[in-house]
Amino acid sequence: MAKNGLITVESCFGVTETIDRLTEVVTRAGLLVFARIDHAAGARDVGASLRPTELLIFGNPKGGTPLMQDRQLAGIDLPVKALAWEDAQGKVWFSYNDAHWLAERHGLGDASREAVAAIAAGMDKVVTTAAGASLS
Repeated sequence: MAKNGLITVESCFGVTETIDRLTEVVTRAGLLVFARIDHAAGARDVGASLRPTELLIFGNPKGGTPLMQDRQLAGIDLPVKALAWEDAQGKVWFSYNDAHWLAERHGLGDASREAVAAIAAGMDKVVTTAAGASLS
């Protein structure tokens, strides 16, 4: 489990392409994309600068509902999200919440154990694919 609740992997692509790839992967997997937020564009809108940073919010009620049935407050962390961001050296990273950390944060029990494991495995798969594996 990630100590701070975040899992971060390096991406082989720029921020926009990383999020584009993630969008394609999750859509192919039958998940819903709820929002895409370009934080750098938001910064520009207020006259500030920010290295490329984009957030994708996605999921499926079938996966998240069991967590909320167990502890409704888990909904504050759902749907799932992934952040692609560029560091000061120009490397692009992909960060997301560790599903097991979320389970611990919300005190989830046996009722949501399978859903948490599925979310963890699914996030690993879609992020790894979007960050560098082939999409074919």
